[in-house]
Amino acid sequence: MPSVLPELKTHPCIKKLPEPVMRASDLPYPASLVFNAGVIKYRGEYIMVFRNDYGTDKSGYENSGRRFSGTGVGVARSKNGVDGWRFDPVMLIDSNDPNKDPELKRFYDPRVIRIEEKLYLCLAMDTRHGIRGAIAELSDDLKSFRLISASVPENRNMVLFPEKIGGEFIRLERPMPVYSRGRDRFDIWLSRSPDLVYWGKSDLVLTVEDAPFANDKIGPAAAPIKTRRGWLTLFHAVDRDESRGKNGWEEKWTKRYTAGLMLLDLNDPSKVLSVLKEPLIAPDTPVETDEGFRENVIFPCGMLLEENCEVKIYYGASDTCVCLATASLNDLLSLL
Repeated sequence: MPSVLPELKTHPCIKKLPEPVMRASDLPYPASLVFNAGVIKYRGEYIMVFRNDYGTDKSGYENSGRRFSGTGVGVARSKNGVDGWRFDPVMLIDSNDPNKDPELKRFYDPRVIRIEEKLYLCLAMDTRHGIRGAIAELSDDLKSFRLISASVPENRNMVLFPEKIGGEFIRLERPMPVYSRGRDRFDIWLSRSPDLVYWGKSDLVLTVEDAPFANDKIGPAAAPIKTRRGWLTLFHAVDRDESRGKNGWEEKWTKRYTAGLMLLDLNDPSKVLSVLKEPLIAPDTPVETDEGFRENVIFPCGMLLEENCEVKIYYGASDTCVCLATASLNDLLSLL
């Protein structure tokens, strides 16, 4: 299906690679989809921590009502961050692990960040009593993790800043207050912590109304990048139109996800200095609009600044594969 209306386009400063950098067929274990991957540079390599859903295919989903039987979080390494990915042979996290806490259903949508030489994961955590945002410490060898904290329901899309600010850890998050704001009227908040365990001193950062291309909800995306002018910060934005029909495997998919851009104050990132009033990245290529599980979805979970001032943005395309876009840092800052 082609791009949905009203038409939205990726900003000209963004260059998309013509093909995904990772597909489900690349994985060494069963996978139907691979998407929403966090990426960092670590010990001379690019490390990708990705989500993979498994247990069905398009035909089974559409014709037999067979849903995914599991969700995993996996790890891959690459020398250039584009191709040649080497996969750990087993998943870091598997929702079908028989030893997991029976309260826990699954972890997914990982963001990975290094703070003071330690590696951390921010994860969505589905439990039998609601969706929680989780923070975990990842081992140096990337083969195990330790859960540090989990929010009360309903919260998700957590992203840590790559350094402490004012002596505190900072995270962006997306609580889901359905009673006070209405269905899916969700905004971006910021919270602070002395130890990654106890979180508070929370502030509202950006609302749906602040993003003209969203009419449904917004939320954090990748970990922000520190620049001379402020924290360069991605967010995802959702517009919904109930007239939209079958956009992907599901009988009806009415949402479109785009990526937005804002600049936050270096010393107090709860203060928004500038917001791009149009999408930075929109679904407008065939892999994003015609070939996916949930089409017309752009969901970035990784953003890296290279030494040559190129910014790499890794994003899930149509909840199906991992794609990569690039832009110069100066071009992005000039938008703000």
